Amino acid sequence: MASDNGRRELWAWLGLTVLGSCLVLLAAGRGWVRVLGGQAADAVAPTGGDLSPVLTPLGLAGLAGVVAVLATKGAGRRVVGVLVALCGAGAAAGTWSALASATVTGWLREHNAMRAMAGLPWEPVPAWPVVAGLGAFLLLAGGVLAVARGGRWTGMSGRYERAAATSGDGTGDRADDRGGAVAASARRAHDDRELWDALDRGDDPTESPDRR
Repeated sequence: MASDNGRRELWAWLGLTVLGSCLVLLAAGRGWVRVLGGQAADAVAPTGGDLSPVLTPLGLAGLAGVVAVLATKGAGRRVVGVLVALCGAGAAAGTWSALASATVTGWLREHNAMRAMAGLPWEPVPAWPVVAGLGAFLLLAGGVLAVARGGRWTGMSGRYERAAATSGDGTGDRADDRGGAVAASARRAHDDRELWDALDRGDDPTESPDRR
Protein backbone atom coordinates (compact mmCIF):
# COMPACT_ATOMS: atom_id res chain seq x y z
CA MET A 1 0.00 0.00 0.00
CA ALA A 2 2.82 2.40 0.90
CA SER A 3 4.52 1.53 -2.38
CA ASP A 4 1.34 2.37 -4.33
CA ASN A 5 1.00 5.70 -2.52
CA GLY A 6 4.63 6.53 -3.26
CA ARG A 7 4.15 5.67 -6.92
CA ARG A 8 1.07 7.87 -7.21
CA GLU A 9 2.88 10.69 -5.46
CA LEU A 10 5.81 10.32 -7.83
CA TRP A 11 3.56 10.51 -10.90
CA ALA A 12 1.77 13.57 -9.52
CA TRP A 13 5.11 15.24 -8.83
CA LEU A 14 6.34 14.29 -12.30
CA GLY A 15 3.31 15.86 -14.00
CA LEU A 16 3.45 19.09 -12.01
CA THR A 17 7.21 19.59 -12.41
CA VAL A 18 7.20 18.85 -16.13
CA LEU A 19 4.23 21.21 -16.50
CA GLY A 20 6.14 23.93 -14.65
CA SER A 21 9.17 23.56 -16.93
CA CYS A 22 7.01 23.61 -20.05
CA LEU A 23 5.13 26.72 -18.90
CA VAL A 24 8.40 28.58 -18.37
CA LEU A 25 9.65 27.53 -21.80
CA LEU A 26 6.36 28.42 -23.47
CA ALA A 27 6.16 31.85 -21.86
CA ALA A 28 9.81 32.63 -22.67
CA GLY A 29 9.02 32.44 -26.38
CA ARG A 30 6.02 34.75 -26.29
CA GLY A 31 5.82 38.54 -26.42
CA TRP A 32 5.70 40.22 -23.01
CA VAL A 33 5.48 43.80 -24.20
CA ARG A 34 3.13 45.62 -26.57
CA VAL A 35 4.38 48.79 -28.25
CA LEU A 36 1.81 51.59 -28.35
CA GLY A 37 1.27 54.51 -30.67
CA GLY A 38 1.56 55.06 -34.39
CA GLN A 39 4.95 53.33 -34.64
CA ALA A 40 3.72 50.10 -33.08
CA ALA A 41 3.41 48.30 -36.42
CA ASP A 42 7.07 48.89 -37.30
CA ALA A 43 8.60 48.42 -33.86
CA VAL A 44 10.23 45.24 -32.63
CA ALA A 45 8.78 44.00 -29.32
CA PRO A 46 10.64 41.64 -26.99
CA THR A 47 9.72 38.15 -25.86
CA GLY A 48 10.12 36.94 -22.32
CA GLY A 49 13.37 35.25 -23.28
CA ASP A 50 14.67 38.52 -24.71
CA LEU A 51 13.99 40.40 -21.50
CA SER A 52 15.17 37.57 -19.24
CA PRO A 53 17.65 35.25 -21.01
CA VAL A 54 17.73 32.88 -18.04
CA LEU A 55 14.18 31.61 -18.54
CA THR A 56 14.82 29.14 -21.36
CA PRO A 57 17.95 27.56 -19.81
CA LEU A 58 16.20 27.22 -16.45
CA GLY A 59 13.15 25.60 -18.05
CA LEU A 60 15.39 23.08 -19.82
CA ALA A 61 17.33 22.47 -16.62
CA GLY A 62 14.05 21.74 -14.85
CA LEU A 63 13.23 19.03 -17.41
CA ALA A 64 16.70 17.55 -16.99
CA GLY A 65 16.17 17.59 -13.23
CA VAL A 66 13.00 15.53 -13.61
CA VAL A 67 14.95 12.80 -15.41
CA ALA A 68 17.72 13.00 -12.81
CA VAL A 69 15.25 12.57 -9.94
CA LEU A 70 13.89 9.42 -11.57
CA ALA A 71 17.39 8.05 -12.09
CA THR A 72 18.69 8.71 -8.57
CA LYS A 73 17.74 7.94 -4.99
CA GLY A 74 18.67 8.89 -1.47
CA ALA A 75 21.05 11.82 -1.06
CA GLY A 76 21.53 12.16 -4.81
CA ARG A 77 17.81 12.67 -5.31
CA ARG A 78 17.74 15.34 -2.61
CA VAL A 79 20.62 17.20 -4.26
CA VAL A 80 18.76 17.15 -7.57
CA GLY A 81 15.63 18.36 -5.79
CA VAL A 82 17.56 21.35 -4.43
CA LEU A 83 18.77 22.16 -7.95
CA VAL A 84 15.22 21.94 -9.34
CA ALA A 85 14.03 24.29 -6.58
CA LEU A 86 16.82 26.72 -7.48
CA CYS A 87 15.67 26.58 -11.11
CA GLY A 88 12.20 27.57 -9.98
CA ALA A 89 13.50 30.39 -7.80
CA GLY A 90 15.71 31.65 -10.63
CA ALA A 91 12.81 31.57 -13.08
CA ALA A 92 10.66 33.52 -10.63
CA ALA A 93 13.37 36.14 -10.16
CA GLY A 94 13.87 36.35 -13.94
CA THR A 95 10.15 36.84 -14.48
CA TRP A 96 10.02 39.61 -11.89
CA SER A 97 13.00 41.50 -13.30
CA ALA A 98 12.00 41.11 -16.95
CA LEU A 99 9.26 43.71 -16.78
CA ALA A 100 11.26 46.34 -14.94
CA SER A 101 10.83 49.65 -16.73
CA ALA A 102 14.56 50.13 -17.26
CA THR A 103 14.91 46.63 -18.74
CA VAL A 104 12.08 47.04 -21.27
CA THR A 105 12.96 50.62 -22.21
CA GLY A 106 16.61 49.72 -22.73
CA TRP A 107 15.73 46.71 -24.91
CA LEU A 108 13.32 48.75 -27.06
CA ARG A 109 15.87 51.52 -27.51
CA GLU A 110 18.64 49.09 -28.48
CA HIS A 111 16.65 47.01 -30.95
CA ASN A 112 14.72 49.83 -32.59
CA ALA A 113 17.52 52.39 -32.88
CA MET A 114 18.12 51.59 -36.55
CA ARG A 115 14.50 52.48 -37.24
CA ALA A 116 14.95 55.95 -35.73
CA MET A 117 12.55 55.06 -32.97
CA ALA A 118 13.30 56.25 -29.47
CA GLY A 119 11.20 56.58 -26.35
CA LEU A 120 8.58 54.15 -27.58
CA PRO A 121 5.54 53.91 -25.32
CA TRP A 122 4.76 50.35 -24.22
CA GLU A 123 2.63 48.29 -21.94
CA PRO A 124 3.10 44.73 -20.60
CA VAL A 125 1.18 41.76 -21.92
CA PRO A 126 0.22 40.33 -18.55
CA ALA A 127 -0.77 36.80 -19.55
CA TRP A 128 2.68 35.44 -20.37
CA PRO A 129 4.51 36.75 -17.32
CA VAL A 130 1.77 35.16 -15.24
CA VAL A 131 2.27 31.85 -17.07
CA ALA A 132 6.02 32.07 -16.46
CA GLY A 133 5.46 32.86 -12.79
CA LEU A 134 3.13 29.87 -12.42
CA GLY A 135 5.68 27.62 -14.06
CA ALA A 136 8.40 28.95 -11.79
CA PHE A 137 6.23 28.27 -8.73
CA LEU A 138 5.58 24.69 -9.86
CA LEU A 139 9.31 24.13 -10.39
CA LEU A 140 10.11 25.54 -6.97
CA ALA A 141 7.43 23.44 -5.29
CA GLY A 142 8.57 20.34 -7.19
CA GLY A 143 12.13 20.78 -6.00
CA VAL A 144 11.04 21.20 -2.40
CA LEU A 145 8.85 18.08 -2.62
CA ALA A 146 11.69 16.07 -4.11
CA VAL A 147 13.88 17.03 -1.16
CA ALA A 148 11.22 16.34 1.46
CA ARG A 149 9.47 13.29 0.00
CA GLY A 150 11.74 11.93 -2.72
CA GLY A 151 13.16 9.20 -0.50
CA ARG A 152 9.77 7.42 -0.58
CA TRP A 153 9.55 7.29 -4.35
CA THR A 154 10.72 4.50 -6.56
CA GLY A 155 12.57 5.38 -9.74
CA MET A 156 14.42 4.01 -12.72
CA SER A 157 17.36 2.99 -10.49
CA GLY A 158 15.10 0.75 -8.42
CA ARG A 159 13.75 -0.95 -11.52
CA TYR A 160 17.25 -1.52 -12.83
CA GLU A 161 18.33 -3.07 -9.53
CA ARG A 162 15.35 -5.43 -9.51
CA ALA A 163 16.01 -6.41 -13.11
CA ALA A 164 19.67 -7.02 -12.32
CA ALA A 165 18.73 -9.18 -9.32
CA THR A 166 16.34 -11.23 -11.44
CA SER A 167 18.97 -11.61 -14.12
CA GLY A 168 21.49 -12.67 -11.49
CA ASP A 169 19.17 -15.40 -10.20
CA GLY A 170 18.69 -16.72 -13.71
CA THR A 171 22.44 -16.74 -14.29
CA GLY A 172 22.98 -18.78 -11.13
CA ASP A 173 20.42 -21.35 -12.26
CA ARG A 174 22.06 -21.64 -15.65
CA ALA A 175 25.48 -22.05 -14.01
CA ASP A 176 24.10 -24.90 -11.85
CA ASP A 177 22.69 -26.61 -14.95
CA ARG A 178 26.02 -26.33 -16.74
CA GLY A 179 27.85 -27.73 -13.70
CA GLY A 180 25.54 -30.73 -13.54
CA ALA A 181 26.04 -31.44 -17.24
CA VAL A 182 29.82 -31.33 -16.85
CA ALA A 183 29.71 -33.72 -13.89
CA ALA A 184 27.50 -36.18 -15.81
CA SER A 185 29.88 -36.06 -18.78
CA ALA A 186 32.83 -36.78 -16.50
CA ARG A 187 31.05 -39.80 -15.01
CA ARG A 188 30.33 -41.18 -18.48
CA ALA A 189 33.96 -40.75 -19.49
CA HIS A 190 35.10 -42.60 -16.33
CA ASP A 191 32.72 -45.50 -16.98
CA ASP A 192 33.95 -45.80 -20.58
CA ARG A 193 37.55 -45.89 -19.42
CA GLU A 194 36.80 -48.70 -16.94
CA LEU A 195 35.09 -50.66 -19.74
CA TRP A 196 38.18 -50.48 -21.98
CA ASP A 197 40.48 -51.35 -19.10
CA ALA A 198 38.42 -54.51 -18.44
CA LEU A 199 38.65 -55.54 -22.08
CA ASP A 200 42.43 -55.04 -22.02
CA ARG A 201 42.69 -57.40 -19.03
CA GLY A 202 40.61 -60.03 -20.80
CA ASP A 203 37.66 -59.62 -18.46
CA ASP A 204 34.09 -59.87 -19.65
CA PRO A 205 32.60 -56.43 -18.81
CA THR A 206 29.08 -57.93 -18.84
CA GLU A 207 29.82 -60.23 -15.89
CA SER A 208 29.20 -59.05 -12.36
CA PRO A 209 32.30 -58.45 -10.22
CA ASP A 210 31.34 -61.44 -7.90
CA ARG A 211 31.65 -63.98 -10.76
CA ARG A 212 35.12 -62.85 -11.88
